[in-house]
Amino acid sequence: MPVTTQPDSGPQPGTRRTSGLLRTKSIEQSIKDTEEPEHQLKKSLSALDLTVFGVGVVIGSGIFVITGTAATDYAGPAVTIAFAVAAVVCALAALCYAEFASTVPVAGSAYTFAFASLGEFPAWIIGWDLILELALGCATVAVGWSGYVQSLLDSWGIPLPEALRGPGEGSGFTFNLPAFLLVLAVMTVVVLGMKLSAWVTSAVVAVKVTVVLIVIAVGAFFITGSNYDPYIPPSKPTEGGSGLSQTLLEGIAGFTPSNFGIMGIFTAAAVVFFAFIGFDVVATAAEETRNPKKDVPLGILGSLAICTVLYCAVAFVVTGMQNYKKLDPDAPLAEAFKAVGHPFWAGVISFGAVVGLTVVCMILLLGQSRVFFAMSRDGLLPPVFSAVHPKFRTPYRSTIILGVITALVAGFVSLTELSKLVNIGTLFAFVIVAVGVLILRRTRPDLPRAFRAPWVPVLPIASVACSVWLMLNLSVETWLRFAVWMVIGVVIYFAYGRGHSRARADAEAGNSR
Repeated sequence: MPVTTQPDSGPQPGTRRTSGLLRTKSIEQSIKDTEEPEHQLKKSLSALDLTVFGVGVVIGSGIFVITGTAATDYAGPAVTIAFAVAAVVCALAALCYAEFASTVPVAGSAYTFAFASLGEFPAWIIGWDLILELALGCATVAVGWSGYVQSLLDSWGIPLPEALRGPGEGSGFTFNLPAFLLVLAVMTVVVLGMKLSAWVTSAVVAVKVTVVLIVIAVGAFFITGSNYDPYIPPSKPTEGGSGLSQTLLEGIAGFTPSNFGIMGIFTAAAVVFFAFIGFDVVATAAEETRNPKKDVPLGILGSLAICTVLYCAVAFVVTGMQNYKKLDPDAPLAEAFKAVGHPFWAGVISFGAVVGLTVVCMILLLGQSRVFFAMSRDGLLPPVFSAVHPKFRTPYRSTIILGVITALVAGFVSLTELSKLVNIGTLFAFVIVAVGVLILRRTRPDLPRAFRAPWVPVLPIASVACSVWLMLNLSVETWLRFAVWMVIGVVIYFAYGRGHSRARADAEAGNSR
């Protein structure tokens, strides 16, 4: 049973005596829980597997789609700077994630880290937040994948019936059949085992990286210098869609919300941040890694570094190939090649997008099932979510249940606006992890740390500040939807999680003795 308070014989060095909503779960007990036969996952992943996972999930809809929206609506050619700003925020968070993952190599990522440092209720909040991030992320990517597939089918002269193309594509009943089938397919791969998932990911990542390198190498020959003038377009007043920071300044100081200019770069950074979502999923696989204390930090930092270089290079090339005002928000890379008279390369890029988005869905679903698994093992969710398959050693029930729900969401719901919730959810997780590093350094200085984040406490504080700043550049509507989701989570915690918590039950049993 999880141990959350120390016996009367005396606490372990650095362990806090906490109770109630802020009761923490010791690192030692978190690791011990992974050895329970009914909850034991198979350790099969290496540092290379984790790096491939990270690259596989990060290089997806962000680079194939969001580049166009960020350039045309917010930053112009300076979208390259926006990618760099988002990468810096991610790098600060990645160093914090790497320290936690090497210290607490347990499934659950930020949820597990929060339970060890901040307590049960903050852990529930961040777990609920991760559910939003990963579920909507998977469904959103599936819908984007469906769009590319439908485009290819249309070009081949075999269009789908309007009723099966998804919401907004026809009148009456509509269902996005391709998106639904994709989620079910990747769900099956995840159930069959992590190593199979790693093999599939490696093959797909090879295709995606090749396509991205083609964009950079071939597109560089079609760059026109005039497309970079002006590199940072002058500010343009906007009547809506501005970030919360600009809305607050408007109300307090009469500030006029605007796109482009310096503020436009920050707004674009908050938008393109979606493109980096996924490197934190590497931490959710820590429990299934052969040498997590070494391999997880390498996987997190390696995948982020590779993707940052590729993203900035692609953004620079594409905005040089075609004027930012003319970029297609839905398929900027492919359309840029069509604009310079090379439809063949546009077709190659579309094919790469279809292949690439497949593995993004798979890894997001994998991460979501591991968070559910960890929360269920702690009693905060029903035990069905922590059941492990006797042969494949994967949390198959949670994967199937969540996979079916996500598939239905992808089939019935248009997630154009809801996808913004993925950004705010991830940034919120970054804040929690950075704060957790500060707290754990103070409360458990005795813990062995295979990887130590540098410049503590300055780096975690900077991570919190940067993440909050990007959150403030998201729209007011996004904040309101996020607040509603959090309220629902609080209700579920007090209705079920708090009463079934293993940490609470163990503490009460210890007090009765």
